[in-house]
Amino acid sequence: MALLVQKFGGTSVADVERIQAVAKRIAASREAGNDLVIVVSAMGHTTDELTGLARAISHDPPQREMDMLLATGEQVSIALLSMALNAQGVPAISMTGPQVGILTESAHGRARILEIKTDRLRHLLDDGNVVVVAGFQGTSNSLSGVPEITTLGRGGSDTSAVALAAAIGADACEIYTDVPGVLTTDPRKVADAQLMESVTCDEMLELASLGAAVLHPRAVEIARNYGVPLVVRSSWTDAPGTLLTSEATSRRGNGDGLELGKPVDGAELETDQAVLALSHVPDRPGVAAQLFEALSAAGLNVDLIVQSTHEGSSNDIAFTVAEQQLGAAQRVCQDLLEGMDASDATLSAQAGMAKLSISGAGIMGRPGVAARLFDTLAKGGINLRLIATSEVKVSCLVAGHQGNKALQAAAQCFELSERQLHLNPAPAGAGQPEVRGVALDRDQAQVAVRRIPDKPGTAAAVCRALADAGVSLDAIVQSERTHGSGDQLSRDMGFCLKRDDLARAQTALQPLLNQWAGASFEEGMAIARVSAVGAGMPATPGTAGRMFRALAEAGINIEMIATSEIRTSCVVPEGDGIKALQVIHRAFGLGGVVQHQAQGTEAPL
Repeated sequence: MALLVQKFGGTSVADVERIQAVAKRIAASREAGNDLVIVVSAMGHTTDELTGLARAISHDPPQREMDMLLATGEQVSIALLSMALNAQGVPAISMTGPQVGILTESAHGRARILEIKTDRLRHLLDDGNVVVVAGFQGTSNSLSGVPEITTLGRGGSDTSAVALAAAIGADACEIYTDVPGVLTTDPRKVADAQLMESVTCDEMLELASLGAAVLHPRAVEIARNYGVPLVVRSSWTDAPGTLLTSEATSRRGNGDGLELGKPVDGAELETDQAVLALSHVPDRPGVAAQLFEALSAAGLNVDLIVQSTHEGSSNDIAFTVAEQQLGAAQRVCQDLLEGMDASDATLSAQAGMAKLSISGAGIMGRPGVAARLFDTLAKGGINLRLIATSEVKVSCLVAGHQGNKALQAAAQCFELSERQLHLNPAPAGAGQPEVRGVALDRDQAQVAVRRIPDKPGTAAAVCRALADAGVSLDAIVQSERTHGSGDQLSRDMGFCLKRDDLARAQTALQPLLNQWAGASFEEGMAIARVSAVGAGMPATPGTAGRMFRALAEAGINIEMIATSEIRTSCVVPEGDGIKALQVIHRAFGLGGVVQHQAQGTEAPL
């Protein structure tokens, strides 16, 4: 007998017939001897319809009243499903989020879960009931101490389900949806996208943050942090679906709040690193592919790669290698430049560097985390040579002699113990696929802040201003080109952010930029971001070169490159986004015979 939490999305309970079908599936699972907690979303497009009613009344309805309104959608679903179960002879009882004991922050519309009081739930299970819970909602105490209904934000039913599984120590959490599991990419854009049998939580966090909508990132964070076995399955078949795996052990009872635990759970330092930078290389398809294919052919393993937003008709590319490979990498780069029509191109190299990284679930989804790291390093007089960001890791290259100081500063900042610190860890991902999935995000905007001071604290100030405004960044890239000299030395910094945050970002940054002579905010061209994600990437040389070659052969120019440990992202012109997704998916052999069939409108990967 197993204790399972099963979640059914809106299309799975869209009408009476589907609710009855779901009830039959639940009855069969209970007949097999399982104790069941069922989490359901609102029927079909109910949430959108309720939101439309609210907007018809007011362009800016109070968020408290929106929570009161939207929470009714799930209440309909749980009552109807409980009726359907009882009609089939299965004892079932419906419970709202507040009734089941989900306690949240007081932030209406986006509350995080603090605690789940499970006594009532356990008693109902012990009495032989299937407990049907409304997802997406909970309760909080207002400033006056009066309980208030709250909602968790879009995708909140996934979050409710995994949080309940963590709180009651369920054997697994099963997410039932209208696709067969997690696919290698969006099948609406790539016809031969394939089902993944398994994917790590870190890979799923990256994919979810890049626009893959089959699972909400907050749900994956909880699964990762609490070691909850998580399965994504089809509501319409008995196929096993996709298993999400995590190396994490349970952290229940840490007292920080179920969703408010420490966002950083590890830091590492890699010493003896070197950085090479090519400036003023031609801005045309194929240049990045030539460079990284040549490096791979020479047996050189590249780590971080950044290509900054360009000026004019040229780009800058920087990357890191182990210090012992610096000489060979310099020769490869010099040979490439000599064979290229690039009279203005230059090569610089610097040894004696170290890479500091912090890791955790959903780092970039919490804007203040990167800013805290950069603040801390700036206060220690530590300048950042390169920055690489992703959903699960933030890395920065610092002077080697400051490496240990940087590691200890990060440990103190994020309250990490000695066992959470790692010096020169072995490359991860051996035996894992180099690319597990490919994602396309067309909701991004590209921004550059030009001519900002090249000194400790600048990156921290930029990130802090944006974090305070609630703006999350991705693909943070510092340009290799400098302007001025001495105390007036400056650089450019580029980054991506949600298009909807663009105006807010400019408003937040302008007072800071006004303090720096010549600094400016510049919006880039319309872009799409295509990313390859795979746990085996660190252990597989040449992945980036293959990705860049696929784009070059398709005639797609790369505007910006940003890598992290298990992710390589390229910013391309918006009109080339879908084509870029298709050619990269094909380049890594992720396609095959089409085996999936969506039954509704829940978004696949």
